Amino acid sequence: MAGPLKGYRVLDMSRILAGPWAGQLLADLGAEVVKIERPNSGDDTRHWGPPYLKDQSGKDTEDAAYFFCANRGKKSVTVDITHSKGQEIIRQLALQSDVLIENYKVGGLAKYGLDYPALKKINPKLIYCSITGFGQTGPYANRPGYDFLIQGMGGLMSVTGEPDNFDNKAAGPVKVGVAVTDLFTGLYAANAIQGALLERHQSGQGQYIDLALLDVQAAVLANQASNYLIGGTVPQRLGNAHPNIVPYQAFATADSHIIVAVGNDQQFERFCQVIEIPLMAKSPLYSTNANRVHNRQLLCETISLSLSQKDSLYWLESFAASDVPCGPINSIDQVFDDPQIIAREMLINVTESRSGTLKMVGNPIKYSRTRIEYPISPPQLGGQTIDVLQDYLEYSECQLTDLHVKGII
Repeated sequence: MAGPLKGYRVLDMSRILAGPWAGQLLADLGAEVVKIERPNSGDDTRHWGPPYLKDQSGKDTEDAAYFFCANRGKKSVTVDITHSKGQEIIRQLALQSDVLIENYKVGGLAKYGLDYPALKKINPKLIYCSITGFGQTGPYANRPGYDFLIQGMGGLMSVTGEPDNFDNKAAGPVKVGVAVTDLFTGLYAANAIQGALLERHQSGQGQYIDLALLDVQAAVLANQASNYLIGGTVPQRLGNAHPNIVPYQAFATADSHIIVAVGNDQQFERFCQVIEIPLMAKSPLYSTNANRVHNRQLLCETISLSLSQKDSLYWLESFAASDVPCGPINSIDQVFDDPQIIAREMLINVTESRSGTLKMVGNPIKYSRTRIEYPISPPQLGGQTIDVLQDYLEYSECQLTDLHVKGII
């Protein structure tokens, strides 16, 4: 079956990660996504290297690996939107599109006549999604926003990293190892866009979507936000420990580290059997999760001593045999060698004209009838400019030559 979004056209005017992530998800689901890029330079992430994609002779291409994580399934069209003829190209494409995604500064596209009020006049069915650091309103609206800044301002870094304590006074806050605020924003954007498309079936009208990274980061504080708003206590950094569940963290073994994730009292009882302290599960100090949270330090000291006596493989096999949730801490290369990842088709190969074959992370959505396919690799800069302008807008060879000579495309 064709992807569930087949027949929808998306104009992706975003750069970096949050917007492109949304556009890539929509492309994976079958939408036709046209990525608008600046002539000669393109999306900033094309230059965020090394590493760079290597061609079949082993030489670096002009595109950084970063770019490839968020741009498959798209057609690249280069347009200089500062020029009136470039603006007209965008207007014509918007007229034929269902969705437009952009992450310019607040008001950044208004001066080109490409803001929502202007495009709504020519295409009232257009879903227009703006992604900014702080949203279109509020005292911070005009500030630039990047994932790292938002992780700090939005509270995520305050609960990420080892705790400050007597032995580790200057541990300090730490950002997450991937740009999770951007990624979550991309996911919220894709959900919001699909919701707006569904609503359009009823109203016949498009609408404007205002998404802010800071809003998203506040939203995904999840249980940590509730711990504060309902419990009244400001969450602190706990390293690898969980604020509400114990034991639920990484422990050192005789040769490395493993993760133990005990989610209920029955699992804790089996856990105690495996580490050969069965009576610990019956102790009033640890018999319930609430008690284990209150007595976290003493319990974890006892567990640490036990687990340090044998190697990780022993514990992983023993816990798995007793149905106790546990796992290794894999490096990235180990992740993509994992038989479960391979079986779930999370490592895919797509055809790329310069490198031949390109390895990518697959889409995690598994439909029962609709198969997600990857017919288009991340595009070379401007690779589909001529085709799109000829096929969609019926530009002549003469017009295209004139636009190219003037540097508009």
